[in-house]
Amino acid sequence: MNIAVVGTGYVGLVTGTCFAETGNNVVCVDIDASKVEKMRNGQIPIYEPHLDVLFHRNIKAGRLTFTTDLKEAQKNAEIIFLALPTPPGEDGSADLSYILGVASELGDMITDYKVIIDKSTVPVGTADKVNAAISAKTNVPFDVVSNPEFLREGFAVDDFMKPDRVVIGTQSERAIALMEQLYAPFVRQGNPILFMDEKSAELTKYAANAFLATKITFMNEIANFCEKVGANVDMVRKGMGSDERIGKRFLFPGIGYGGSCFPKDVQALALSGEQEGYHFDILHSVMAVNQIQKLALIEKMKRFYKGNLKGKHFAIWGLAFKPDTDDIREAPALYMINALVEAGATVCAFDPEAMDNVKSLIGDKISYADSVYETLNGADALLIATEWALFRSPDFKIVESKLKEKIIFDGRNLYNPMDMKKLGYHYESIGRN
Repeated sequence: MNIAVVGTGYVGLVTGTCFAETGNNVVCVDIDASKVEKMRNGQIPIYEPHLDVLFHRNIKAGRLTFTTDLKEAQKNAEIIFLALPTPPGEDGSADLSYILGVASELGDMITDYKVIIDKSTVPVGTADKVNAAISAKTNVPFDVVSNPEFLREGFAVDDFMKPDRVVIGTQSERAIALMEQLYAPFVRQGNPILFMDEKSAELTKYAANAFLATKITFMNEIANFCEKVGANVDMVRKGMGSDERIGKRFLFPGIGYGGSCFPKDVQALALSGEQEGYHFDILHSVMAVNQIQKLALIEKMKRFYKGNLKGKHFAIWGLAFKPDTDDIREAPALYMINALVEAGATVCAFDPEAMDNVKSLIGDKISYADSVYETLNGADALLIATEWALFRSPDFKIVESKLKEKIIFDGRNLYNPMDMKKLGYHYESIGRN
């Protein structure tokens, strides 16, 4: 099939590359000429494990190409994916200007039947707005489909190639036939393609992300209560997760969720509720608790240092919001850095992939190390903000030799508290005394 993907951000690039991998001819469109030229030369603008192999293979095979020319890209495409940003507006609602702008352009361009697909996470009713924007410009037949993505950063290629389910919102028989053909190679093991109306598909994505964010936040509250009563959240987590109604995933406590999806989607769903006269009490609580949780380690540090962090120097391991990505959007590490700097402390940080993004955002507000252990030189304590595998089994003799004191504040519960006690560390984590 001939496919155009408009937008080469995280979702668009993974989508285009994976469809090319199953034999489709894919043209990815972006307005950034410099970015397009780099991709043509084999440079990937995002970090995502295993994407590079598929990316380079399909460029070499001629199935994956890049352009800034939307009119040319859509000409031969049967299917056009809109994988454009929907950033929060000033009020927190999803900004649809990019999607509706491209939809309007397509209305001026299409000359034969197209299936135009909302791949971005969008509020309920967006398919109707896209339909209206195109219909205002043309009488050429087309269908607008909602096909939300369910990709985890760090596992996006596997998630796309072997999806738990594919959600497709359309009531057009013609579009259904094309979508079944398109996704058939991805569901050969029997995982479902779920067809539904457009509004239900749009809400499915928001509901799924909001539920997972709620699950994470609930466990963070349980962890905080464990510290009050002397319980161990690891034991509580295992006891809960053994219940098949609850499941084991998304029960690990920490310093809050971040990234490009959960914060934005929870906020957007809550605001959509307000616009319809419905108040999501749970979601407002989730957002409030998550903001507090991002500074949980800072509160522990203030208690340990009796409220005075001025003049202290701290090492931070991890800047990305989660491991196996360079995404720093709403990353807890950034909140901690701001709090420490405001308190008069200095910071040296290391992350395997995200340091360039942090440098672009905050510059020399902190210093950056070239290696894990270099961050520790002369530090009063170590803070762990991201659970990269690299941090799971450090040489604690080297750690001890570089820190001023044997102090670790662990926001991801990487180490066993009893082991750390035997090694002579003052070690504080989340939900474990």
